[in-house]
Amino acid sequence: MTKHRLSRRGRHIAWATTGVVVVAGAGIAAQTSMAATSWPTQKTYTGRAFDTCTAPSLAAMKAWKTGFYGAAAVYIGGKNRGCAQPNLTASWVKSVSAAGWKLIPLYVGAQPPCQTSGNPERFTATTAAALGKSNAEDAVAKASALGMKPGSPIYLNMESYDITNKACNDATLTYVRSFTKTLRAKTYRAGLYGFSSSSAKAIATATDRTDLPGNLWYALWNSKNTTTADWPWDPKLYTDHSRAHQYMVNSKETRGGHTITVDRNAWDAPVAITG
Repeated sequence: MTKHRLSRRGRHIAWATTGVVVVAGAGIAAQTSMAATSWPTQKTYTGRAFDTCTAPSLAAMKAWKTGFYGAAAVYIGGKNRGCAQPNLTASWVKSVSAAGWKLIPLYVGAQPPCQTSGNPERFTATTAAALGKSNAEDAVAKASALGMKPGSPIYLNMESYDITNKACNDATLTYVRSFTKTLRAKTYRAGLYGFSSSSAKAIATATDRTDLPGNLWYALWNSKNTTTADWPWDPKLYTDHSRAHQYMVNSKETRGGHTITVDRNAWDAPVAITG
């Protein structure tokens, strides 16, 4: 289901150990070209998390707060976002945060020109840098309006594409670098969700590390709840609480009388600052 994040199908959860730690500067070491500025202390979550296409109701979120999951990914914006978000408001963010949830902001930005899908927004080699900048500015505005403060991460959703197509891959890296650089200029941390065989691989294996996201969320559907044992790339990359792993999709689960179809992820990376 490689286009689940751009569709109206069910979204996703995450697993790891449990607990929240606050790490000063974690994830920033993996980033380059950081502006010389004072960064808020990163909020890092290590544990089980979930995400689903439409943010659940507040009642569902409270029912699901059983201790098994501790974080939820939410789609904050982007023209390619596949689901309406009637519940996702600043009030919802405040309420679920007060209930103990950690939130993971996802932004479905423009997609590669060689991608085979019906996305309403794509970039080209000519527009990649400009769209990366404008998309990042919109992502920050959306996150801020929801009460997700500077220092929060925003994870760019980059779907699967042919990374052996050099022109397409070069354009994609240009877009991602522009998006990342713009986020950092506004004091938001950059992350990317992508597939271990394509979009995440392009980021992890890029020779030039300049302005690449400092956090990588890779889709590898092997049912293994880990961010280390199956890490496919250089083990020195994305250490210090900068990895997440989507390992299972379309899991239909019921908790407290509320049924949600989710994807599961192992999480050891930044989450939104909402307090």
